[in-house]
Amino acid sequence: MADVNIECRSRKVARSTPHAVVLGVVGFLTLVDLFAAQVLLPALAMRYGVSAAAAGIAVNATTFGMAAASLIVALKARAFGRRTTIGASLALLAVPTCLLAVAPDLMVFTGLRIVQGILMATAFTLTMAYVSEQLSPQETAGALAAYVTGIVASNLVGRLIAASAADMLGLNASFFMFGALNLVGALLVAHSFGEMRMPTAEPVAMSGLIGEIREAVSTAPLRAAYAIGFLILFAFIGTFTYVNVVLVSPPVAISQMSLGLIYLVFAPSLLTTPLTGRLVARLGSGPVAAMSLLFAAAGLPLLASGVLSIILAGMTMMAVGTFMAQAVATGFVAANAPGNRAVASGIYLASYYLGGLAGAYMLGRVLDGFGWTACLEGIGACLVMAAVLAAGLRGGKATRRSVPLTQDMRNSL
Repeated sequence: MADVNIECRSRKVARSTPHAVVLGVVGFLTLVDLFAAQVLLPALAMRYGVSAAAAGIAVNATTFGMAAASLIVALKARAFGRRTTIGASLALLAVPTCLLAVAPDLMVFTGLRIVQGILMATAFTLTMAYVSEQLSPQETAGALAAYVTGIVASNLVGRLIAASAADMLGLNASFFMFGALNLVGALLVAHSFGEMRMPTAEPVAMSGLIGEIREAVSTAPLRAAYAIGFLILFAFIGTFTYVNVVLVSPPVAISQMSLGLIYLVFAPSLLTTPLTGRLVARLGSGPVAAMSLLFAAAGLPLLASGVLSIILAGMTMMAVGTFMAQAVATGFVAANAPGNRAVASGIYLASYYLGGLAGAYMLGRVLDGFGWTACLEGIGACLVMAAVLAAGLRGGKATRRSVPLTQDMRNSL
């Protein structure tokens, strides 16, 4: 009887938990470490006696871990309970995060960042799969829009936390603070997510894994969504990495301290990204994604103006458009995967983070060889290409092929 009462109380808590709020906070706490360390580049370069470029590679090494881990985790996801694995990943994430404060050299620092990326990818991939398995297609779009909104907030608030903590308490304190946030995320998942009743795990032959991958790429719309994810982060990383070079150089020439506040351009996205689910429900995934990407592209000419206020307007348009497109693409993959949704989500995330790596490298070469205008032209071409692909997305408003959700599954989130 006591066990029954405990289960009943647990289900009441699960029912009363607002999906959007919980998912938004979990998204924030999952990726708050990802880009926050970028504002610490000068201090890290000084600590390890390396160039800013070397420190930048180390800081962004998380994307290597995320790209590599996303698909691997997805292929093995069936064997693990969602809540347990997501919560454990966030709890373990606190370990390399705190160890960054005492890393003896840049190589160790880079390795710890890669481990962070692996754990972030685990939590991120399984959370998307969890949501798509628990909710209806209509609910999935809105829930994942809230999740991406939390990620938007992590891009802004994470940088501000890192800069403020390092300035007031020292560089090490910044990493310890992020470690504490990782633990908060683990506790939130443990108390707010319901555990799915997973089938008994059986070894999956290599042919079975290959079959799941083939199924996840079996439709043209899904292949287009993976390509869109690649192009989104390609353009996003290219813009928000190399615009800093423009901002600290004449004629703009802002100070390094002011550069940290530039990321307030992400703030409007906190208001616009949650609207994505409603827009998709009304218009469909394709039109919303295409319009978002073209809106982002329209802001690129402003980045070449040489006037700070105009550049900030362009950066805001870029952030709003790409974050909305990311929310659409994420929700589309989760809602329309024909088989193992964890595999589909893993393929999407691997493509997404590989796009970021490619953008950082290729657009950096363009910037060095041909200048900022040529870099913007390359970014614009990617966004237009992604918009063309997005226009062909179908299925955002349709039901997906899946086993009907049981009431127990609905009550578990």
